Amino acid sequence: MDPLFDFTGKIVLVTGGSRGLGLEMVRAFAARGADLIITSRKEDACEEVAKEVRALGRRALAIGAHAGKWDEIDHMLERAYAEFGRIDIAINNAGMGPAMSSADYTEDLFDKVVGLNFKGPFRIAAKIAQRMKEGEGGVIINVSSSGAVMPLPGVVPYGAAKAALNAMSRSLAAEFAPTVRVNVLSAGPFLTDIAKAWTPEMREKSTNLLGRPGKPEEIVTAALALASPHSSYVTGAFYQADGGY
Repeated sequence: MDPLFDFTGKIVLVTGGSRGLGLEMVRAFAARGADLIITSRKEDACEEVAKEVRALGRRALAIGAHAGKWDEIDHMLERAYAEFGRIDIAINNAGMGPAMSSADYTEDLFDKVVGLNFKGPFRIAAKIAQRMKEGEGGVIINVSSSGAVMPLPGVVPYGAAKAALNAMSRSLAAEFAPTVRVNVLSAGPFLTDIAKAWTPEMREKSTNLLGRPGKPEEIVTAALALASPHSSYVTGAFYQADGGY
């Protein structure tokens, strides 16, 4: 095990951990010694991932919870702390951004997008950061999007919510310093489940510097680097894994 990326004994929570980028991060931390709390709306899907983690000899807890609803978040955290006693690394990864004309957004859909991409992550980060500060510290990684810092027509509420997430992260980093590190991992286009709705050209080419979307596994080193105890001088940072937007 490379000592820079040895997470043996660490407790890692990943929202949206049953598929896409979240699943890749779960697998990466488990392979490097961590125990995992895997959450998404579908507990059975989380349990399938938890079985993978246990097969590596790690502990794993699957929790079905909507990461945009505070009552479900609070219940999820109660279960997680009851099982493990602490959380060392929390990754706010769950998100959604349906594409449509801004004029066609309903109030309900707008609230759902903002809830999952900003309101929920705020609750999760604040509650966990407080527990971390009262304990031995920890790391929070908020997964954002390149759409928060560049024009993203057709998914405006998503980009706006992620921009709020970015601002929130820097403020939480200041509020809970020095023992809790809070950073943003800004992801560009990745070939996850969402890419099934893209055109064939979008799945092959991108306007970023690398000229292509990312493979899901290409998010892993960014997450590991931000979470590593050896990144102890990195907080309030905006880390881009977007192919060069």
